[in-house]
Amino acid sequence: MSLALSTVADTLSRHLPIYRVRKPVYQAAMLESLRSVWDPSTRRVLDVGGGTGVIGQAISELFPVEEVVSVDVENRFLPSLSIQTLTYDGRSLPFEAGRFDGVLFNNVIHHVEPEDRLPLLKECRRVAPKGVLLIKDHLASSWLDHARLGILDLIGNVPFSGMIKARYLSDAQWRELAAAAGYQIETAAPARYRGWLFALFFPNRLETTMRWRPV
Repeated sequence: MSLALSTVADTLSRHLPIYRVRKPVYQAAMLESLRSVWDPSTRRVLDVGGGTGVIGQAISELFPVEEVVSVDVENRFLPSLSIQTLTYDGRSLPFEAGRFDGVLFNNVIHHVEPEDRLPLLKECRRVAPKGVLLIKDHLASSWLDHARLGILDLIGNVPFSGMIKARYLSDAQWRELAAAAGYQIETAAPARYRGWLFALFFPNRLETTMRWRPV
């Protein structure tokens, strides 16, 4: 069963009042795309780069999980959250090996410096050695795609004091990164984030949700 927009709005608005007046269409599509690639064995989830923590909170309430922990390099976590939140240095995850059975990156990796991506993914492999990586991010195949995504990041991140600097990956670069970190891209799901007019300028093909499995 799909997540209803009203359900997502009710969940998010308890923590961010803006969603009482603005429908969280993008966030609902994001959560639905994650559900489409979700591995049912993923019960203890680490949300890396969680930002305000509201998506991690929504996953804890709407997905079949036992625990969600959200970490970020800055403490922008909302005080109303019930999930555990921590700050970290962006390199070493502050957890013992095998602590989780799945790791989530939600529009995060394009904000990580290219030289830091592989070490961070290897840290994820350490704390969830048998678990999947669930990655919602972007696909860029041209300079125009990079420009479009830069505008989308400004629209989506500035209101929440999120990170703006970004370097987006192509499909080939995603596959190279997965292989270097010891994963294979098991599945990738599209989603409809924008309607017809907005999608003309910002095509939905710019968005991707992937499930990576260790090999």
